[in-house]
Amino acid sequence: MLVIVNAAAQAYRGVIPADRWHEPYMPAAELRSEIEAGVDFIVCEVDAEVAGVMGIQPVRNVDLIRHAYVLPALQGHGIGGAMMRRLRDRTRRPLLVGTWAAATWAVRFYEREGFRVVGEDTKSLLLRTYWTIPERQVETSVVLAAPPLTHEEAAKLAAS
Repeated sequence: MLVIVNAAAQAYRGVIPADRWHEPYMPAAELRSEIEAGVDFIVCEVDAEVAGVMGIQPVRNVDLIRHAYVLPALQGHGIGGAMMRRLRDRTRRPLLVGTWAAATWAVRFYEREGFRVVGEDTKSLLLRTYWTIPERQVETSVVLAAPPLTHEEAAKLAAS
């Protein structure tokens, strides 16, 4: 899984803020920590080799899509969409995903999968409620929701 995450994350190099980039993008200790925090990963295999990984994490009253990566050579072949469908079939709760605002390819992928970008105020509320990330990451990220959320709906979710 680490090989796939770190290979696919190279697309972020030079795109996300330099102060948020590190090498490797996901060290082994971070992956272990994510699993211990409740991220349940699935993988997709192509020709008996792992080609993609994606996680889902229940947090309070929503599920977060976490760490969605496909080997660069296999991107654009439906692997990410297939994994997303598998995860969406596992829940009836609202789904949220956070990604870097500058990662337009990632935003487009989630939009194709039925997610919608929330407004700036809603983004900040959701990131501070459901994620544990530094303020710099809040500033440079977007949140997408499925089904789409108004600010009022997001505020009710966050308050409950």
